[in-house]
Amino acid sequence: MSTQRSTGRDLAQVAVFAGIIAVLGLVPAIAPFGNAVPITAQSLGIMLAGAILGARRGALAVLVLLALVALGLPLLAGGRGGLGVFAGPSVGYLIGWPIAAWAIGAMTQAMGTPYRTAVGIGINVLGGVLLLNLLGVIGMILRADLSVSAALVAAAPFVPGDLAKAVIAAVVAKGVHAAYPGLIRARRTAREDALV
Repeated sequence: MSTQRSTGRDLAQVAVFAGIIAVLGLVPAIAPFGNAVPITAQSLGIMLAGAILGARRGALAVLVLLALVALGLPLLAGGRGGLGVFAGPSVGYLIGWPIAAWAIGAMTQAMGTPYRTAVGIGINVLGGVLLLNLLGVIGMILRADLSVSAALVAAAPFVPGDLAKAVIAAVVAKGVHAAYPGLIRARRTAREDALV
């Protein structure tokens, strides 16, 4: 496969996943107990981007979406967009999106193929639940002037839904990798590594 064809395919995949994350923004957001940071379906798209595309392309898909949001397109849940969203209490989550997608992708690539659902769930929990919520809590502490304990309490309602998204993303990723092998590299044995 030529480099140009590979690059074109990569760009198409990045664009498709940026679109998927944007479409997930159409699912109505929930603001539990008046929380300033809404619960959205878009974090599912972040997990899917990393789990299906890998670290580099997954993070790029999220960065494309965030660039469009910064330009003012209302692509976040609730029709939010513009530079103002990066100054609000959800900034930690927004900054965390490409980081989480990259982390999930890097761990998925390290797992190699075939994609294993149970391991994928664990990877999604580490990157898409723990890491993302850690960054979100830091953002709430800095932008909403919350104490650490208050920010942890504010983030707690996200966790059950995020755990469900971690399972859904792993199941979907398993199906996609079965249908389209080659999205992530195959695991190699130590002998094969020595021959490379």
